[in-house]
Amino acid sequence: MSRHRGAGESSPLQQRLEALNTARQLAVGRLPESMLVPAFEVLEHASIRRSLSSEHTVVGLFGATGSGKSSLFNALAGEEIATAAARRPTTAEPLAGIWGTGGSEPLLDWLQVHRRHSMDEGSSPDAPAGGLILLDLPDFDSTAVEHRRIVERLAGQVDVLVWVLDPQKYADAVVHHAFLRPLASHGAVTLVVLNQVDRLRAGELEPVTASLKDILARDGLEQVRVFPVSARTGAGIAGLRQAIQGVVEARQAANERMAADVQKAAAALQDSGAGGPLPAVAKTAKRELAGRLARSAGVDVVAEAVEKSFRRRSHASTGWPVTRWLGRLRRDPLKRLNLDRRDVEPAVNRSSMLAPGPAQRAQADTAIRTFADAASAGAPDLWRGAIRRAARSTADTLPDALDQALARTELGSNRKAWWWPIVSVLQWISLAAALAGALWLLGLFVLGYLQFQVPPAPQAGGFPVPTLLLTAGVLLGILLGMASGLASRLAAGRSAARARRRLQAAIAEVAEAKVVAPVEAEIAHYNEFRQALETAEGT
Repeated sequence: MSRHRGAGESSPLQQRLEALNTARQLAVGRLPESMLVPAFEVLEHASIRRSLSSEHTVVGLFGATGSGKSSLFNALAGEEIATAAARRPTTAEPLAGIWGTGGSEPLLDWLQVHRRHSMDEGSSPDAPAGGLILLDLPDFDSTAVEHRRIVERLAGQVDVLVWVLDPQKYADAVVHHAFLRPLASHGAVTLVVLNQVDRLRAGELEPVTASLKDILARDGLEQVRVFPVSARTGAGIAGLRQAIQGVVEARQAANERMAADVQKAAAALQDSGAGGPLPAVAKTAKRELAGRLARSAGVDVVAEAVEKSFRRRSHASTGWPVTRWLGRLRRDPLKRLNLDRRDVEPAVNRSSMLAPGPAQRAQADTAIRTFADAASAGAPDLWRGAIRRAARSTADTLPDALDQALARTELGSNRKAWWWPIVSVLQWISLAAALAGALWLLGLFVLGYLQFQVPPAPQAGGFPVPTLLLTAGVLLGILLGMASGLASRLAAGRSAARARRRLQAAIAEVAEAKVVAPVEAEIAHYNEFRQALETAEGT
């Protein structure tokens, strides 16, 4: 920005120039370079023009072949400068008439005007005062390509544009479509001269002038002043000279020209690359993104593994002591996914889940694209593309980040239910009772089989105690197994739900860092771009 700063003042123009430069810098990489070139050229021209003479106002006379620019130039100067200096019937290169030459040389060098005529101030009573540089330019409709290039270049450099038209060709589409209409925003530094009015018959001047004003209004220049003059007879020259002199004495034309250039460049960027402001990303969109990424990352698979792992460990702690060891033959689902480890750094821990397949990758891509589209709704297509690119800027590292989120989340794989020890003790008691009853009955059977005198078994409520022990032990074990199984399923479901919430929270953090944050930064970038353009336009 250093090259595009002014002399240090913080004038409205300086603020608009800085805003335009800010908008241009913000748009780099987001908008096509061709869209940014006009803004850069405006900033370059403004930087150079502000470093040159502020005591001179450059007024250029633009017109078609036969419009009488050179004659008008001489009439305004009060002497035959153009005719004396011209080497050919038409102007081939710019000619400058300078009132007050001090400090004008660098400015004319930048304008690439080499034919210069220094005017003696006061040599003519009608001559303009010091500070004016009046340019007689080649015809913009010349058959020589170089002439048109000179006109187009200086139309973008002079402080005041004076368009010299004649009654025969004032409606020529070339001047209106190629010059006046594109420079409609420069009405404050534009004058229109209807020359050669002496050729009109009586009563024609007013309708011709009205027709010209109507065409100018359609060009967007309805506020521009039109001066009917005759360079040959001198009619209207005094009024035109006075208007030019007023512009010179105000010493504001250069700044007004630069302000118009800034407004035009900012408006072009506004039309092509800016729309309405974008609001902050909605929380619902963030939740939907996190939910879809969670599904693509396999949160449902992990939650199911948590549930199965809990039920496996519950059975190992509360199942029938004789058969509970069978559950250990099945591998813990969390171990299979490498999600029960706590002996490594979370930053390097990874799960053993299968790499995302095409379906999972498509699901994640769709989630990101949907989120970006929702966040960028209302932005121009070019910025929507930039926001989509921001959303996908971490696509290469996102799968690994999601896997790390799964691996470092505490799933409660080592947590034990408070009721497991109680049920385990009761299971062992039921097993002991059943074994005691079975051994007792077996002993009685063996004694009887060996023809020993078998003592009668004690009774309890009319039932043999050994039988009661065996029956009660087996029934208690069955009831405990059924109750603990039901409780295990309920607790496993709660454990899976708790793990799911933690996993989704971890995935949401990844989504925030990898997708949401870049998108929000790009939205802030876009809104700052819009604000800079509004400042540059002066709105």
